[in-house]
Amino acid sequence: MSNISQFHSKQRIQEQACLWISRMDRGLSTVEKQELTIWINQNKAHHKILLDMASYWDDLSVLNELSGLFPLEKNLQKPNNKLYAFAIAASFAVFSLLGASFLQGNSFFQFNDQQHLVQTQTFKTKIGEQASFSMSDGSSIQLNTNSIVTVDFSPLHRQLTLVRGEARFDVAKDKTRPFTVTAGEQSFTALGTIFNVQKDNKQAMELVVTEGKVLITQATESLANITKAFKSPLDEHLSGTLVISGEKSTITNNQPTRVTKISLDQVQRDLSWQQGILIFEGEPLNEVLVEVSRYTDIKFTLSDKDLAHLKVAGYFKAGDIEGLLASLHSNFNINAIHVNRNNILLASSNLP
Repeated sequence: MSNISQFHSKQRIQEQACLWISRMDRGLSTVEKQELTIWINQNKAHHKILLDMASYWDDLSVLNELSGLFPLEKNLQKPNNKLYAFAIAASFAVFSLLGASFLQGNSFFQFNDQQHLVQTQTFKTKIGEQASFSMSDGSSIQLNTNSIVTVDFSPLHRQLTLVRGEARFDVAKDKTRPFTVTAGEQSFTALGTIFNVQKDNKQAMELVVTEGKVLITQATESLANITKAFKSPLDEHLSGTLVISGEKSTITNNQPTRVTKISLDQVQRDLSWQQGILIFEGEPLNEVLVEVSRYTDIKFTLSDKDLAHLKVAGYFKAGDIEGLLASLHSNFNINAIHVNRNNILLASSNLP
């Protein structure tokens, strides 16, 4: 029985080593480097088998990354024949999975470890497009216009990056694997909740939580510290801002503002894009045009700076430029001059 137990243990380490090598092949994130260090230090066999597997990986970048993380004290040696055969087979299997997924236009593969799936994938929408996607863990993502999200799930974490745009995250509960969305220099972590993140740029974002709670931290914070703080929100080591259901936080210049409680009407207004509707309640026209422009490739120019301060209220279908122009004309006597296909000049007919 002991021999069988050792075989399965060794096989598991070999499988995990192949997984780490495939990740290094595409580039490790900061969080992954920390997790790899933890995995290496768990068992001397982890380091040895990882180096053995790496010696058969046909890419010097993997060895370079390994040498950068863990200085190689000894030259790599060839493992025994059985290990060699396993390494070649494992490498072929991983490359086959990666190759098949690249043909489908994304990077995705699964690895059964402790009943969890590994998933690496990119989701995106075009200008004016909205779409929903299902995750391997049961979570879902709804992307707003012109948005990109990358997904990196492992047995240890659920790590996503909001590259640009806006997304709603409906997170499946999993107390063993935090769900972290990184946007710019901020991270938003949950265990099971629903929240919305809008990224205007690297320094300006907005978080709205509609269910559960989300912890805002610096993106450089380690996953281990985030997990510890999140599980004990009243602990002195809590390093971040906790936002709960019905609350909103705006990040300006990379600093979260004071968390504010918002009404159901405000939540519905902020998240109306999920129904394809834009709601304005007295915002200045220049701010309205910025928001409308997110859903179209048309750019607006105001002929007079005084027009920028006109207050606009109403419901508009996202991307419905003609409806907006008709409303501006009927309410403010503003004419739309089509300069070309992508540019519209707005001018008041009341001006001399």
